[in-house]
Amino acid sequence: MTDRSERYGMTIPFDGVPLHAQRDWIVELADLGYTDVWSSEANGADGFTPLALASVWAPTLRLGSAIVPAFTRGPATLAQCVASLADAAPGRFAFGIGTSSNVIVERWNDIEFDEPYKRTRDMVRFLRAALTGEKVTVDYDTFSVRGFKLGFVPEQAPPILIAALREGMLRLAGREGDGAIVNWLGAEDVLQVAPHVRAFGEDKEIAARIFVAPTTDRDTVMALGRYAIAAYLTVPVYAEFHRWLGRGELLQPMWDHWAAGDRKAALAAIPDELVDTLIVHGSPEACREHLARYVENGVTTPVIALLPFGLDQRQAMRDLAPRA
Repeated sequence: MTDRSERYGMTIPFDGVPLHAQRDWIVELADLGYTDVWSSEANGADGFTPLALASVWAPTLRLGSAIVPAFTRGPATLAQCVASLADAAPGRFAFGIGTSSNVIVERWNDIEFDEPYKRTRDMVRFLRAALTGEKVTVDYDTFSVRGFKLGFVPEQAPPILIAALREGMLRLAGREGDGAIVNWLGAEDVLQVAPHVRAFGEDKEIAARIFVAPTTDRDTVMALGRYAIAAYLTVPVYAEFHRWLGRGELLQPMWDHWAAGDRKAALAAIPDELVDTLIVHGSPEACREHLARYVENGVTTPVIALLPFGLDQRQAMRDLAPRA
C-alpha cells in the first residue's frame, strides 16, 4: 500500500463517458501516478459499481466511496455491499459513509432525514459488528436489526471513514471512524477541521474532495463556479458548515436572495474571493501547488473532482497528474 502522505486521488466515474468505456481512463490514472479513485453517490452512478470495475481494471489503485448515504440502504443490504467490495479488493477499499442531505434522502428517495448524526453513528456501529461475521441483534437508536449474519466475511474489514462538516460529525469520525471525509472547504479551513478528527489519534485519515478546474480562463471559472457553489452552499448542511467556518456574513446576501427566489441576484452575491477559495483553478502547476496546501494543512488524501467547465477531462487528468 502507498503511504498516506503520498496519496493522490481522482473522483470517478468521469462525467459524460459511459461506464463501460472508462477502462482505459482508469488504467491511465494508475500509470500517471494516481494512487486512489473515489466514487460518490447522488444522482449519477451508484457508489459501488465504478469501484468494482476499477478494482479489476487497475489492481494497484485504492478504492474509496465519498460517500454512500447512511439512509438509502437498509443495514443488511449496506453490509452486503461493503463486504462484497472489500472481498473483491482485499486491503484496497475504504468505505466512506455520511448523512448525505435532505435533498437526496427526502426529496429524491422519500425517506425521512431524521436524526442524521445518530443514523450515521448507528450504521457505523452496525457495520463494525456485521463485518466480523457475528450475528447482530441490536436495537440502535435509529433502527433495529434482528439476527442478521453475513454469509461470508471479507479477509480484511475495510476502514470506515465518516463524512463530516461541523464539530459533532468530525469528532464522531475521529472517535468511531478511521477518519473523516470533508468537502467544499478551502485549504486554510483544514486547519479548523482537522484537529477535531485528530483529537482521537494522529493517524486518522482525512480525505478531502477538492473541486478543480485546470484552466486559466478566470471568467469561466467565476461564472460557472458560482453555480456550483450556490447549488451546494444553499443546502442546509453546507450552509451551517460555512457559518461554522465563519462565512455567515459573507454568504448571507446569497442566502437571502436564494430564499427570495432571486437566483440571479444570489449568484451575483457570491464574491470572487470565495470562488478562489473553494475551487482550485489556474494552470496545472498552480493547481498542484494549491492542492499541496490542503496536504500541508492536514489532508492525507486529496481527491480531485474535475469540474465540467468545458474542459477535456482526459487531458485535465493528465495535466494534474502527480508525475506531470
